[in-house]
Amino acid sequence: MGAPRSQTVGGPSLLGNLGELIRQARQKVLRTVDTVQVQTCWQIGRHIVEFEQEGAKRAGYGKQLLSTLAQSLTAEFGKGFDASNLRYMRLYASVLSSIPNS
Repeated sequence: MGAPRSQTVGGPSLLGNLGELIRQARQKVLRTVDTVQVQTCWQIGRHIVEFEQEGAKRAGYGKQLLSTLAQSLTAEFGKGFDASNLRYMRLYASVLSSIPNS
């Protein structure tokens, strides 16, 4: 019979080290993705708030803004952009903008 697989690729310490390296890299990727996702949600909310504030000067955008955006964004980018999520993004941006130095 042959040697155990871990020994054929440089011994258990090499395999363990490589496994740990891969696990750490995956964790970094997840944290980075989470950070970018939060920043994107804040930016989306900020754009909606700014549009709505300008909208006070416009007629006709009405209460359908989030529903219309939700339909368009979901059609192009998939789930995660329903009207409820857009409301949360808008709220998040509003809350952050009210905090000094944010």
